[in-house]
Amino acid sequence: MDKPCTLLVHFDKGSAAMANEIKADLEGSDVAAKVEAMKRAVMLLLNGETLPTLFITVVRYVLPSEDHTIQKLLLLYLEIIDKRDAAGRVLPEMILICQNLRNNLQHPNEYIRGVTLRFLCRLSEPEVLEPLVPSILENLQHRHHFIRRHALSAISSIYRLPHGDQLIPDAPELVERALDTEQDASARRNAFLMLCLCGQERAVAYLFSNAERVTEWPDLLQMAAVDLIRKVCRSPNRADKGRYIKIIISLLSSPSTAVVYECAGAIVSLSSAPTAVRAAANTYCQLLSSQSDNNVRLILLDRLNELRTSHRDVMVDVVMDVLRALASPNLDVKKKVLDLVLDLLTPRNVEEVVLYLKKEVVKTQSGELEKGGEYRQMLVQAIHSCAVEYPEVAGSVVHLLMDFLGDTNVAAAVDVVLFVREIIETNPKLRVSMIQRLSDTFYQIRASRVCSIALWILGEYSLSLSEVESAISTIKQCLGDLPFFTVSEEGETTDSSKPAQPMVNSVTVSYRRPVVLADGTYATQSAATETISTPSATPGSFASTLNLRSLILSGDFFLAAVVACTLTKLVLRLEEVQPSKIEANKACTGALLVMTSILQLGLSSYLPQPIDNDSYDRIVLCVRLLCNTGDDVRKIWLQSCRQSFAKMLAEKQFRETEEMKAKAQISHAQPDDLIDFYHLKSRRGMSQLELEDEVQDDLKAATGGFTKETDDANRLNRILQLTGFSDPVYAEAFVTVHHYDIVLDVTVINRTKETLQNLCLELATMGDLKLVDRPQNYTLAPESSKQIRANIKVSSTETGVIFGNIVYETSNVMERSVVVLNDIHIDIMDYISPATCADVTFRNMWAEFEWENKVAVNTVIQDEKEFLNHVIKSTNMKCLTPPSALDGECGFLAANLYAKSVFGEDALVNISIEKQADGKLSGYIRIRSKTQGIALSLGDKITLKQKGGS
Repeated sequence: MDKPCTLLVHFDKGSAAMANEIKADLEGSDVAAKVEAMKRAVMLLLNGETLPTLFITVVRYVLPSEDHTIQKLLLLYLEIIDKRDAAGRVLPEMILICQNLRNNLQHPNEYIRGVTLRFLCRLSEPEVLEPLVPSILENLQHRHHFIRRHALSAISSIYRLPHGDQLIPDAPELVERALDTEQDASARRNAFLMLCLCGQERAVAYLFSNAERVTEWPDLLQMAAVDLIRKVCRSPNRADKGRYIKIIISLLSSPSTAVVYECAGAIVSLSSAPTAVRAAANTYCQLLSSQSDNNVRLILLDRLNELRTSHRDVMVDVVMDVLRALASPNLDVKKKVLDLVLDLLTPRNVEEVVLYLKKEVVKTQSGELEKGGEYRQMLVQAIHSCAVEYPEVAGSVVHLLMDFLGDTNVAAAVDVVLFVREIIETNPKLRVSMIQRLSDTFYQIRASRVCSIALWILGEYSLSLSEVESAISTIKQCLGDLPFFTVSEEGETTDSSKPAQPMVNSVTVSYRRPVVLADGTYATQSAATETISTPSATPGSFASTLNLRSLILSGDFFLAAVVACTLTKLVLRLEEVQPSKIEANKACTGALLVMTSILQLGLSSYLPQPIDNDSYDRIVLCVRLLCNTGDDVRKIWLQSCRQSFAKMLAEKQFRETEEMKAKAQISHAQPDDLIDFYHLKSRRGMSQLELEDEVQDDLKAATGGFTKETDDANRLNRILQLTGFSDPVYAEAFVTVHHYDIVLDVTVINRTKETLQNLCLELATMGDLKLVDRPQNYTLAPESSKQIRANIKVSSTETGVIFGNIVYETSNVMERSVVVLNDIHIDIMDYISPATCADVTFRNMWAEFEWENKVAVNTVIQDEKEFLNHVIKSTNMKCLTPPSALDGECGFLAANLYAKSVFGEDALVNISIEKQADGKLSGYIRIRSKTQGIALSLGDKITLKQKGGS
């Protein structure tokens, strides 16, 4: 959402004829024509026209009008026009409007009085305001609250002018007396705000004198009181902080949600005591459950996450309250809730959290939830994280989750099987029940990737005789009758597993191709597979159990190779645990029959694609292995795979631990920092909250919690020279990059001996950058300087350019002088930060994102790892490939990098490089993202930085 700013509306440029037409309409007696003429005049003035001859006409013919619309447009006109000359003096004709304004302030109509008082808030000319002060003060006693409200605002604005205390010297006293007797909520708020800005001591005294009745104040006044407390407590001397905190805590029971939200933020900024933090956390949780707006919920979750970073021990107690926000139908809210809860897990609450998540998983089975599959995937990932960190809770959920191995949402099913694979390795006690459960539910799996992982689990963790036999029986049942097809005398092939009677809820998919027989005649070959068209097939029926057969007949020979490897492992293990050699040989023969049938299917000519070379070689290797097995090969197949997987899990846990340590805030106190000892202080008159706050402050002082280190070198690097030293105007900019905007603090120095008039900093942007403010004109004295601030809104992660010039006038030169500024290039690195994601998530995003930028490797670096580290440093990305996968010297390297922008955009990078015979590196760096800007900008950055170590 764009921030509110001045609305610029296109309007045709004014001309002398248009000015005369406006003047004629204003001099007429038609009210409607006058209204239209005033609107056109205001639009022309807003678009830069001056209309110098119009003022006298307005004074003569518009000021006396009694029409409310004309009077409102008149005040807009008076607000827009220039009221000072080039020397800064008020124009003499401005005195002509003073009598009219005085009459309006004494007008019997309340609306005229109110809008005039509101207009005076925008005047800054003391010469115009001085004769109006008595009339303004009289309106403080008016019977209507609308007038009193704007009179208080006008007094506040006048008093805050550079010499406003001379116009109304007793303004704070008058406002304080009015505040004591005022009953209108808005008027009381305006009076209190005036005291906060102009007489803070009086405002504090009024607050303390009404501390017992603060809860009865209207919400507008309560908000003003909270703002005052924030402002007062920012000062170094906070003697009455305890009294302020008591007021804030009493306001937490306010019926206004806005007041309650502000109080929760204020109490955390005032005190770090556990009682105060707990009160703020409970308040946020109550708002989280009571508010229905998703944007409000996301903001509240951000506040809770901020509390977690600094007060995790307190936030642990409200984790179940946070979980109730999962009732929201919005997936963004659910994701933030789960991320927050996973960071608050402890041995005390993990069982409650997992039980709650388990109930949510059961709810997704009803089908009533919108996007239930995506929500179930998030829940599975959350339970996975809980079980990895606290393995003792895995047994309570793993069997429930295994029911979702056949989920129609493939991503959720993959997450479940990955969870099963990790838990069966880390929890040996659950192995037997999980293997049995997997064998029973294997027929439900429909996704090829899920089948591959489940087969690997069966091959690695089926250890006992009954488990091995059950696994082999399950695989054969899912494969169906062998061979996969038969050839009739007419030359037509049919599925050998097709039953004699017709099946309900099934369709036959056939592939047909002409073939040449041995005698030179033509025939047609076809293969048919049974697929279920509806989920009404009963478990264990013929159609529902042939999942492996359906996938293999669809051409998935990678899965066929996994089936061959799994059967090989099971047969080798059966030979170890089966005392009967006959049974072992029978199982070996059955496995060989499956493999040869797969090879026969892959080498036949009727499938759209024949078997690939990798799968063919893999299956042939399994056949040779079963025919002649050595002890070394047996050890590799039965032990090394699981050892490698255990090593991978250990490395993953180590990386996560190191990342948590890196994120931990490390602060150090200076040797001469003052530490007040809580036990040696006087506790008389201090509440429990103040005592807790003293302890927390002492702990922070001892551990360096108040120390903020500033990187002066980094600040100096952000100062950019915009003009040359020989230019008459020297300018330099300090660039501050926030998440969604860029602030340019430009220092302009007049290096001449003349006064520069109408000096203007004109800026323009290229890319997804937008200027927020219109340029203003300044007058710069000889050899003086001026600080000009420019705000630029950023809407996407893209490299942008800011360019412009400085325009000024001098008394000696009639034409305007222009100094062209150096371009400011906004670096994409300011918007992206390293991030992590699961390998499955990375692959899914890689397949989903449509924008790709392919950059050829062109570098003088000759070491693969050195080049990888250089790219990581240059792009500010995180390497997802584990260090173990990068070890060794093999002449090539492939790695995945990931980063996330402040706008939530994902940046994916794949580096594939190879070392040539001459020692140089070659290959490609591929960048993918959902938007074009980040892919192109990141590619340009890599192209610029990849050549060397600079």
